[in-house]
Amino acid sequence: MTRYTPPEQSRTMQFVDIIFLLVAIFVALWLPLKLGLAGAAKEVTKIENPTWEALQQTAGQVVQWEKLGYDPAKAHDVIQNRFNYELDWMAGGLMAGVLIGYFVFLFRASEKEYREVIAEKFPDSK
Repeated sequence: MTRYTPPEQSRTMQFVDIIFLLVAIFVALWLPLKLGLAGAAKEVTKIENPTWEALQQTAGQVVQWEKLGYDPAKAHDVIQNRFNYELDWMAGGLMAGVLIGYFVFLFRASEKEYREVIAEKFPDSK
């Protein structure tokens, strides 16, 4: 019985694979930001004439803000810019569909390659 040797990939194609993966990772991280699907809230809840009390800051928090050089007006945008926890069910469903589709493709392609290897190793078994 001969030992299975997988097909070899040329150096050029290895380089193409690396470039493709780098671009895919960059796009996967950059695109949601560009489309506004990730990040903090889109707008800051404004408080007219902010005070530490209106911003709901404790005495200990006020001391720390002042150590950092903030007054209520300067700290307003930082405190009021809260993360948006709203879920977009359509985007979540789309992402789930993409992931499920990817795994179906992965398993089908793997099964095809597995059967080719078995047929090559054991031509009599069918």
